[in-house]
Amino acid sequence: MDALGEFQLIIATLWLMLPIYIPNPGAVLFKGKTPIDFGKNFFDGRRILGKGKTWRGFFGGAFVGLIFGLFQNFLSFYLPQGWFPLFSNDWLYAFFLILTMSFSSIFGDSVGSFTKRRLGIKSGGRAFLIDQLTFVIVSWIFIYVFFPTWFFSHFWNLTSILTVFLLTPIIHRSVNIAAYKLGYKDVPW
Repeated sequence: MDALGEFQLIIATLWLMLPIYIPNPGAVLFKGKTPIDFGKNFFDGRRILGKGKTWRGFFGGAFVGLIFGLFQNFLSFYLPQGWFPLFSNDWLYAFFLILTMSFSSIFGDSVGSFTKRRLGIKSGGRAFLIDQLTFVIVSWIFIYVFFPTWFFSHFWNLTSILTVFLLTPIIHRSVNIAAYKLGYKDVPW
């Protein structure tokens, strides 16, 4: 593949990752009151997830990711396919694929929070790579399980894998700094 083809694949990969990227910052906009763990502690005496993971944020963020992804699928009909691919021509398939991407992203972020609590990192604390990649890995596992053909045709190549694992931490950090500066987050990570 030539340099332009590689660049096109990078853009296409980032485009298809948006329903995974969008739910977590989307959840911040919903700031709920009821924590997912209901304020309970795990066997180790630490919170299960922490006060920052709320039901309203979970469902709100996933909904934002779903709506954004469906809008992307619509836009893809009018944009260059090689650069901005469709999730699917079949809208029902696209709906369930994007739904899976959005909810698994939020779930993956909660898995990251659970892991951080087990490591003794308090809610809002920083954990390099756990914060930036756990939601991606969990999402990719869900997509692989429920949509394996789609997963292999869109993400299972060296360029896409490197794009996601090298650029996601940078994108994640940039979005968090912006949210912090805009007053949506208490910390810039």
